[in-house]
Amino acid sequence: MGWSITIGRVAGTAVRIHITFLLFLAWVGVSAYVRDGGDAAATNVAFIVALFACVLLHEFGHILMARRFGVPTPDVTLFPIGGVASLARMPEKPSQELLIAIAGPAVNLVIAVALIALGGVATPDAAANIDDTSVGLVARLAVANLFLAVFNMIPAFPMDGGRVLRAILAIRLGPQRALRIAARVGQGLAYALGFLGLFGNPMLLFIAIFVYVAAASEATDGIFRDATRGLRVRDAVETRVAGIPIGASLGDAVDVLLASPQHEFPVIDGFRKPVGLLTREAIIGALARGARETPVAEVALAPVPTVREADDLEAGLEALRASGAPALSVVDQDGVLVGMLTRENIAEMTMIAQAQPGWRFRRDL
Repeated sequence: MGWSITIGRVAGTAVRIHITFLLFLAWVGVSAYVRDGGDAAATNVAFIVALFACVLLHEFGHILMARRFGVPTPDVTLFPIGGVASLARMPEKPSQELLIAIAGPAVNLVIAVALIALGGVATPDAAANIDDTSVGLVARLAVANLFLAVFNMIPAFPMDGGRVLRAILAIRLGPQRALRIAARVGQGLAYALGFLGLFGNPMLLFIAIFVYVAAASEATDGIFRDATRGLRVRDAVETRVAGIPIGASLGDAVDVLLASPQHEFPVIDGFRKPVGLLTREAIIGALARGARETPVAEVALAPVPTVREADDLEAGLEALRASGAPALSVVDQDGVLVGMLTRENIAEMTMIAQAQPGWRFRRDL
């Protein structure tokens, strides 16, 4: 994920911190220092670090449960508003999604009970003054974990409660209908939060916008997953692709660019096997810096990420996300180029699935 720093790996999952989290941490320290001095700044920063360690444990609750069902978890990222664990795919059964969803809040409840046992009395006073440095750190953390457990069970995406609601509905109503209902419930709660935020609480407005956008995004992703379930990469590949020979010059690449609506161009060898990738931006940028005679081999991205046309589309999409490239070259069993898997083509498939649920994407090849 862009603007994220990998700080380590835990059991094969990369742990990342988004740059905005570091800015948030700096803001907490500076504001506390200006208001109450160095001791308060150190205490507040320590509390935020400890709190987000609990958030990280929450996310690993999801991760470890997902692994029990064979769902890979490549990374987890911490943001100022919480953590996001990436699942390579959705679990196959609603019961599995239910267990994965509740695993995170369950971790927070366990942490809260453990902290209370250590003497962190989670009183109403501690809850009302959670930002007060005079309240013990253990008590503040106990209250914060109780809040995280309860808040995350709100039945709205992206909170875990939204996924719990969808899983419960899916058991009786099926995945598509359950997703539509859960998304509508989440958006309805977003409207309610936004309305309450109009009465002097701007944070509720921010949360409302975040929940509404997340619910809409979850619905879109779910529709796409349902429409493409069981497909192969060949069913989504763009086959009318203009390739650029490895021996071509930058001027030749410009000619191909002007003659094609493509934004990405595979660089191929004499056997039509992909050896690099040129983007429209790379061609224009290189042209501004060099001469027409510059070999494309000096400009192309290499090694080029590829997927096989017989691979599951889900695996192809994960490879596309993991590569960070705008497109992947699609090859046959002999490694010969047959087309490209592009983000633009995936976006078009998503729009079609939204406009016409149940659309048949599978190609008779």
